[in-house]
Amino acid sequence: MEGQKRNKQSIQPGTLKRLLGFILAHYKIRMVVVVICIISSAVASTVATVFMQRLIDECITPGISTGMGAVWQQLVSILSTMAIFYLFGVAASFTYTRLMATVTQGTLKNLRNGMFNRMETLPIRYFDTHAHGDIMSNYTNDTDAIRQMIGQSLPMMIQSGLSMISMFIMMLYYSIWLTVTVWIFVGLMVTITKKFAGASAHFMMEQQKSLAREEGFIEEMMEGQKVVKVFCHEEESKAEFVKLNEQLFTDGEKAHQAGNVLMPILHNVGNLMYVLLAIVGGILVLAGAPNFGLAGAGTITVGIIVSFLGMSRQLSQVIGQMSMQVSMVAMGLAGAARVFALMDEEPEEDEGYVTLVHAKWNEKGELEETDNPTGLWAWKHPHRAEGTITYEELKGDVVLEHVDFGYVPEKEVLHDISLYAKPGQKIAFVGATGAGKTTITNLLNRFYDIPDGKIRYDGINIRKIKKPDLRRSLGVVLQDVNLFTGTVLENIRYGRLEASDEECIAAAKLANAHSFITRLPEGYHTMLTGNGASLSQGQRQLLSIARAAVADPPVMILDEATSSIDTRTEVLVQEGMDNLMLQRTVFVIAHRLSTIRNSQAIMVLDHGRIIERGDHEELLAQKGTYYQLYTGAFELE
Repeated sequence: MEGQKRNKQSIQPGTLKRLLGFILAHYKIRMVVVVICIISSAVASTVATVFMQRLIDECITPGISTGMGAVWQQLVSILSTMAIFYLFGVAASFTYTRLMATVTQGTLKNLRNGMFNRMETLPIRYFDTHAHGDIMSNYTNDTDAIRQMIGQSLPMMIQSGLSMISMFIMMLYYSIWLTVTVWIFVGLMVTITKKFAGASAHFMMEQQKSLAREEGFIEEMMEGQKVVKVFCHEEESKAEFVKLNEQLFTDGEKAHQAGNVLMPILHNVGNLMYVLLAIVGGILVLAGAPNFGLAGAGTITVGIIVSFLGMSRQLSQVIGQMSMQVSMVAMGLAGAARVFALMDEEPEEDEGYVTLVHAKWNEKGELEETDNPTGLWAWKHPHRAEGTITYEELKGDVVLEHVDFGYVPEKEVLHDISLYAKPGQKIAFVGATGAGKTTITNLLNRFYDIPDGKIRYDGINIRKIKKPDLRRSLGVVLQDVNLFTGTVLENIRYGRLEASDEECIAAAKLANAHSFITRLPEGYHTMLTGNGASLSQGQRQLLSIARAAVADPPVMILDEATSSIDTRTEVLVQEGMDNLMLQRTVFVIAHRLSTIRNSQAIMVLDHGRIIERGDHEELLAQKGTYYQLYTGAFELE
């Protein structure tokens, strides 16, 4: 739903202003030089028409009547000055295009950094409610649209606008009447541009959104290709892609139809203007009509007419160039609006002030903070009212008191959940899909905060604990394993970046992963790609356990870690998890009830409520839901 809302969002009025402010914040001096160079280039291109008038009126026309010898010196002077201006214009254009390449790529780099930095601060709720393909589109399609706008469209539009202003001034300087004739046609061309370019801009934005949807679908299909093939869903997938691709084609076709028809129309209007100016100018010259311009009254000359014809041709080209950039600017602004929308997302709130620190026991038998790792952790708890600090040993004592929770306010998932887990205990959650098992573990990690009830960790309300410190004390082994591009060793070290190679290998041995790792082509230095696609599901799970083991947390959360592997591999994984669970508080979610028989407490959940609790023997004796599940009277699902 949220992803759809983002697709429909409009360009905010301040988007261009904000984007320019973002650019100036990093490249102010370069942009000042760029603007100066653009102005210089625009003036140089316009001044060329002045030299054309002087060549005709001061050299060619007098030379016809008196001979070229008398005007040769003037001709050399005009041509030399003309060459200098052209060279100056070329140098200015070269300079600003080189600078804009740096500004454009640097701005994209800063935008991507800003997006990724903000994305890493967003709550899990954001990723649960936004399509991943849509988020990826921010980094690809949207930034590419911004690149084209900053690097090409905006400089061209600024230069074109300045050229139009300078030509308007030059036209007024020569002849007011001819200027009026030109600007009647300019008004017509602007009206046509507004109509067609506006339609093109609208469909360009629609094309951007359609492209994002198509790319998101392709990403899903690539990730789920095995599922597609297993269920013989190829034809349905192709049909869905054809539908999305057809929509992209339709939007792109309409966008480019409106854009492509504009140039021929403007070109022909420009030709009409050129012809009319030549006719009117010729009549005025033959009639010896007086000229009214900023230069004063005088006779209209052939040089003035030729200059006007040159400026009219240049003006129609400038308007054509600007019209082609309108849709690109609109698409760039649409991309910028989406990028800024991501950067403006509210980061995950963290009002906690209790932190996790290295600690040691002093001579008085009291905990005190230390900078060096000691193997002992403590909660550093500032008491603001008293102005004191106390230290509480990290043990893994977890208590939930009357917890209610819903992902949306109108639908509660958990109802009055109360439980406790003493240090070293193993607590298991059992229940059908949607009963609320994983939700409890999400709350322990504070991926979501509870509206009612309390969760205490070593006697401290977890709302008071800083989220990074809370999560550092929790180890998680999930059913769906995520491995990152890198070596096996680097993937294990992901659990604790400062861990040594020896500690990572020890964690792998603890998790029963050492044996298969040593059989890999390069052992611990084997490169993994594609989420560890070259490994089996069981091997990937063993690496996940090793990663959790190297973090050495006092509390472990095992979320259906063995549900997707074979029974033989499960023995290895279960043994690895048993090693991992020693002397730790453990929360286990399992479909295979054989894996939780040795739990100190088993919670049976149904529709967000704990309906039974006790150890394995107690629950079997009750002959309730757990008994029926264990004996196969009905399935978890």
